[in-house]
Amino acid sequence: MVNVPRAASSLLVCLVLAATTAFASPFSDDLAARRARVMERLGPDTMLVLMSAPARAYSGDVDYEYRQDSNLYYLTGITQEQTTLVLMPGNASKREVLFVKDRNPGQEHWTGAVLSRDEARDQTGVSTVLSASVFDAFMSRMLSRRPYGATFDEKESGAWFAALGAGRARLALVIGESELGAPLTPPQLFLQKVRDRFAGFVAVDVAPELATLRTVKTLYEVQTLTRAVDISADAQKAGMRAAVPGAFEYQVKAAIEAVHRAEGAVSTAYPSIVASGPNATTLHYPQDGRQIQSGDLVLVDAAANFGYEAADITRTYPVSGTFTPAQRDIYELVLHAQEEAIKVAKPGTTLSAIHDRTVAVLKEGLLTLGLIADATGQQYAMWFTHGTSHFIGIDVHDVGSNRDILQPGMTFTIEPGLYIRQSVLDQLPATDANRQLHAALQAAVTKYNNIGVRIEDSFVMEAGGARSLSQSVPKSVKDVEDFMQHARAVTAR
Repeated sequence: MVNVPRAASSLLVCLVLAATTAFASPFSDDLAARRARVMERLGPDTMLVLMSAPARAYSGDVDYEYRQDSNLYYLTGITQEQTTLVLMPGNASKREVLFVKDRNPGQEHWTGAVLSRDEARDQTGVSTVLSASVFDAFMSRMLSRRPYGATFDEKESGAWFAALGAGRARLALVIGESELGAPLTPPQLFLQKVRDRFAGFVAVDVAPELATLRTVKTLYEVQTLTRAVDISADAQKAGMRAAVPGAFEYQVKAAIEAVHRAEGAVSTAYPSIVASGPNATTLHYPQDGRQIQSGDLVLVDAAANFGYEAADITRTYPVSGTFTPAQRDIYELVLHAQEEAIKVAKPGTTLSAIHDRTVAVLKEGLLTLGLIADATGQQYAMWFTHGTSHFIGIDVHDVGSNRDILQPGMTFTIEPGLYIRQSVLDQLPATDANRQLHAALQAAVTKYNNIGVRIEDSFVMEAGGARSLSQSVPKSVKDVEDFMQHARAVTAR
């Protein structure tokens, strides 16, 4: 994408912020600044069109709970369907146009009120809000170099019209990749339609530009994510109190998710995982019906979505209040790997480097425990089967690459884990080398079989290194055992 000159971009930011002053709030101010940064990157020859996510049918005439498209939410904060944002950085003054669905009292009787145009204006800071019903007419005029109404004329949109006339105009959408036979997304369908009827522009995928901006969080986003983590931490502790021998996994899950909603979370950040005993060795254990037994470990990967910011926390703890020696061996190794990984997490490094350090520590520990016979190769991957880190934000697995250079404002997880299952050894290909490996590891696998441990925290990168946002949830062996024993004592009263 073409950048506008620095002086022009600074003027653009000032003009956009000035245009939203009448609707100022911390959130709308932040949204306006995000849109201004996007328009700096787009340049005056580009028009950006972002569309809301479609509603999804659950069954019959019942829909799933609606979830807005992440990029549209990032720039508007709007959580309702049939919303479209158009950015035209080259326009004289009206660079932002928001289209929202018309209010329908009869429909609202069934499904609830939608934002009026005035409410959308106040919430987003976008001063020009039009009906979704005129979007097609607006785009037809803009793509054929014709005025729309009395406002979007040659004087207002002349830069865009000139770019179209010269064949240098860019129509930016989140196009993404499509595979033969896969249904087209709404942006892809829209692009197909306008390509059939209009010329003078090239389509560009704006997803990489938006990903670059979204990876570094604003102060407002960090504050919102911090609240999401605080709620999640309270919920994790509620789950620890509920996890007693004889309880069912779904009861622990209910205790966790009740705190999410009671403290104002929009929803869970992802489907909550409550995995007891051998279930803890399944990474995304989907059920919740097992009754927790005395002596079990319970692995809980659960967090809240607050303000469309997704936290991510995992804890593993003994329901009886004390780790067995075998459980403690695995737990302390995973915790040590996380502690060493945190030391690496500084500005200038990458998530890949954090993962590499984690693997090195786990290899050494697994060799000591007899769970691998060679620390130089890939044997560790029998027991550590996922990456160490991912970015978090609007999505729990947020945009960004493991190769991105970490800088202040980035938010991410560090989550080593070990999952010991007899089936891993039994399913090795039948070779002489594997038969020898099976014999060498069998005693250790028998000792640690069905132990699954993951420890995960949410972090924000700062100038001095990674700061944990979830440190209030017990994590050391002593703190976990003290918490669980106290919780059991309270329950027994």
